[in-house]
Amino acid sequence: MTHATAPTGTATGPQSAATWSDWVGDHTAALVGVPLRIALIVVVLLVVRVVAKRAITRVVQRVLEPSAGEHERSRSRWSGRGPAVLHRDRSRARQRREQRARTIGSVLSSAVTIVLFMVGVAMVLDQVGIALGPLLASAGVVGLAIGFGAQSLVADYLSGLLIMIEDQYGVGDSVDLGEAVGEVEQVGLRLTHVRDLNGGLWHIRNGEILRVRNDSQEWARAVLDVAVTYDADLDTVYRVLEDAGRTLREDPDFADLLLEDVSVWGVQSLDPDGVVVRVAVRTVPLQQWGVTRELRRRVKDALDEAGIDIPFARNVWVRGGDSSESGSAALR
Repeated sequence: MTHATAPTGTATGPQSAATWSDWVGDHTAALVGVPLRIALIVVVLLVVRVVAKRAITRVVQRVLEPSAGEHERSRSRWSGRGPAVLHRDRSRARQRREQRARTIGSVLSSAVTIVLFMVGVAMVLDQVGIALGPLLASAGVVGLAIGFGAQSLVADYLSGLLIMIEDQYGVGDSVDLGEAVGEVEQVGLRLTHVRDLNGGLWHIRNGEILRVRNDSQEWARAVLDVAVTYDADLDTVYRVLEDAGRTLREDPDFADLLLEDVSVWGVQSLDPDGVVVRVAVRTVPLQQWGVTRELRRRVKDALDEAGIDIPFARNVWVRGGDSSESGSAALR
């Protein structure tokens, strides 16, 4: 009797169902567990990012808000100013503080986002089953190469961040950064934009700024050197200069710009043409040049009214020739 045998490799219905169920059972962790763990990682990182951003915002605002001691110093600094100037200075300080808070908060938030993104990518790759050792080694080599090539860029960003944290200068300040002297139009993490007196716009890398002179912080000083002849009575000169400064302080157009009475410092130098007397007064920032010009005009009028001469240089030009002609030219 001949027996029929089933073809080799052909699976029946129950066998196929058993094989499929076994495969699903073996890969349940990969099909369900891995996506769930990845989703959980993403959710946790998003929650950490939101919490970190809120914490950074609170910390930055608390750091940049003026303390009680700063309030006292600002109150004493603004005590002699008029309402318009006081409101302008306070609003300007508030705007700069808000700008610093937004910029620093944005930088820190971006740093937190980058760190969390890198951590999330590493955790997801670990769940998928990709070895992190070779990737981290490659990333370290690439990061080292980028670090050597972008040293100046990193220095620019770090310097810009420190400039904002320390409030060395801000938009609207009159600064001297070396070759660039003018008004700050924009302060970024990498570049500072300064508009000079002639209208040129300077783009300065923050990493190249070695020193800063800021003429816009707290107060400025108007300094005027007045030259008088040697035969002038210095006591009279001092009195005339003090009267000129007093009239300037009493002028409503300049009363809010002066933080103190004009003071005569005394004899500054003894020049060949006369005696130089220095006058100075503290002013509102960025107003020292206008105050100096007005004080110079009033001093000149006061000296003329008092009959005090202002010396001027006398130059005698002698043409080449014989001694008699040179002597007669010198006498003329």
